[in-house]
Amino acid sequence: MTTPASDASVDPSPVAGTGAWIVLPTYDEAENLPGIAAAILASLPDATLLVVDDASPDGTGALADGLAAEDPRVRVRHRAGKQGLGRAYLDGFRVALDGGAGIVVQMDADWSHDPAILPRLLEPITGDRADLVIGSRYTRGGRVEDWGVGRRLISRGGSLFARLVLGLRPHDLTGGFKAWRATTLEAIPFEGVHAGGYVFQIEMTHRASRAGARVAEVPITFRDRQVGQSKMSRRIIVEALLVVVRLRADELLGRDRKRRPDRKSG
Repeated sequence: MTTPASDASVDPSPVAGTGAWIVLPTYDEAENLPGIAAAILASLPDATLLVVDDASPDGTGALADGLAAEDPRVRVRHRAGKQGLGRAYLDGFRVALDGGAGIVVQMDADWSHDPAILPRLLEPITGDRADLVIGSRYTRGGRVEDWGVGRRLISRGGSLFARLVLGLRPHDLTGGFKAWRATTLEAIPFEGVHAGGYVFQIEMTHRASRAGARVAEVPITFRDRQVGQSKMSRRIIVEALLVVVRLRADELLGRDRKRRPDRKSG
């Protein structure tokens, strides 16, 4: 079986009785997808699971189509190729919003994010205490397993760097396990958002915070993938650091322009 080579439309009509959509980007996750999909729907039986596949060579997209044929709660968005995690999420977010989602969740397909935590991740939004909830490795009660010292330093250091440079309060700015109130997500301009993994997570939280969103953190245990290859690279890390600096510089320049009086010629 082969994955379609171009974007395929997804019926955006909401499944009756659902409010949460889980956006699950995939690229070569055939070994993980059946199990993680079942676990997600067991944890949130009324949710809609949207698999966003970037033309995985291992047939993940075709496998997702099979799951959708068996369960109406599963939808599939086929994309033309690997275009970056951020682009996959933004595409999935738009499908979920068009489908009438009340809450949009983003998570990884490699079991690093525990589906059993999903009800706890949604609770601050359903309880009207937050507009964005981050599954946090670095708040009190959160932790990381299976990582070496170098990977821990890169992740923690990236979050700390972004917190200090951008003046953000959340402790985990590089994690990708998040729940969004749909109206909050819809109010964020998607244009110009960077596609990389780390930088996408930082920039979306930054945009939400600057728009006045209430951001909460729920502690999670993060486990490294057991099957498949990590998508992390040195390029992604460097891109994240540079974009954080650029975001802060743009803010400072914008404020300076607002303070500077117009100069009239003559």
